[in-house]
Amino acid sequence: MNTLLNIIKLGRPQFLVGGFLLFCNGVLLSLLFNAEFLLSKFILGYPILFLAHLSVHYSNDYFDFEADAFGDPTAISGGSGILVLNPELRTFSKWFSLLLMMMSLIFAAAFTIVFSYTVWFFLFVLFGNLLAWFYSAPPVKLVYRRLGEISTALTGFILPGMGYFTFKGTLDLPFLIFALPLVFLQLFFISSVEMPDMESDRLGGKKTLVVSRGREFGFKLILLSAILVTLSFLLISFTGLYPSTMDFRVLTLISLIPMALGVVEVVKKPLDMKSATKFSSLNVASLFLVAILMDIYFYLLI
Repeated sequence: MNTLLNIIKLGRPQFLVGGFLLFCNGVLLSLLFNAEFLLSKFILGYPILFLAHLSVHYSNDYFDFEADAFGDPTAISGGSGILVLNPELRTFSKWFSLLLMMMSLIFAAAFTIVFSYTVWFFLFVLFGNLLAWFYSAPPVKLVYRRLGEISTALTGFILPGMGYFTFKGTLDLPFLIFALPLVFLQLFFISSVEMPDMESDRLGGKKTLVVSRGREFGFKLILLSAILVTLSFLLISFTGLYPSTMDFRVLTLISLIPMALGVVEVVKKPLDMKSATKFSSLNVASLFLVAILMDIYFYLLI
């Protein structure tokens, strides 16, 4: 039973909630553009993302084993800590991650065939899986080569993109533009989760922006990301590409939640590990709230 619980904790299921909320965001946006809701598409489509998202947690803990040993995990960072305490699970973690990835691709292939989608759908899923795997896996090891923030920011395009693509059958210009503030939200996210691990990441050889430039720079980047989210929503309203029922002032108002936290952090400068962890946790919580409020708003418009 202890082994089973450790395996579950290793997958960090709390972060799967965020992926689900962003997937639903893409689904709801597609419905606002008159896509047809088919329960069969949701039942077969979401497991593609679920399996891929779960896979990355097992692979990251496997490849970050040495780096994670230098610090203690928090609720939002530092891996699960399970492999450090239970190194006998390392081999399982690696192969289970690969199994989950293969299942994600099998589901994607089945979805492509069942709903007669183009091969681009499968390639989109393949790209997402490979990006997740090589975030920490050799030989690419994005997070060890100063590319961790870019790869994580791209999940702001991939996670809702899976929902949109699943129901709309394409990734069109309105979605690509709408994904921009979501990319900045994910930059806000990764900058926040890097804060508590600055010292251990430095010892472990990770080349994050927080490691390179320090926590004060990190909090400035967090605020800049939040500002860009708000500005993006404001500017998108002038494109004329979206249904008239969508009031981007509502989305702009929602985006002020993480921005307010960013302002407080730049002013207060919580640079020690304990204070930085507390504010970073609030940042991550604010992103969950933003995703929930956006989903509720979109649902009310349908």
